[in-house]
Amino acid sequence: MHYLTTRIEFSAYHKLWNPNFTPQQNEEVYEECSRGHGHNYIVEVTVKGNADPQTGMVMDLKKLNRLIKQEIYTYCDHKNLNQDVTFLEGVIPTAENLSTVFWKVLAPKIKDANLYRVRVCESQKNVAEYYGDVLN
Repeated sequence: MHYLTTRIEFSAYHKLWNPNFTPQQNEEVYEECSRGHGHNYIVEVTVKGNADPQTGMVMDLKKLNRLIKQEIYTYCDHKNLNQDVTFLEGVIPTAENLSTVFWKVLAPKIKDANLYRVRVCESQKNVAEYYGDVLN
């Protein structure tokens, strides 16, 4: 079994805010992140499969990169993740939630391999990974 990972980078603004919390609760839970701020995100997408004996590849990396750019980068780069991204509507844009939503966006569109992991790095210190159903 081979694992193939590629990454994209985008810059975006977000605010961690739960509309069901009071402003004080949001401040207590999310602290400084309850105020709007930006990140230079790195999104890593890993697929798994056996290398094709004809091509030597799990899947065409250019094809995977185009898909990620089309489905994630185009919608998220230089955007307000709380307001501008339709597929994030109603989602608190934590790294955990972003990795889950990005999985849901990408998984049905990857046909040549199996999606294994989506990793969202919002800083050098904060990283979330989502493995979907692969661990079940």
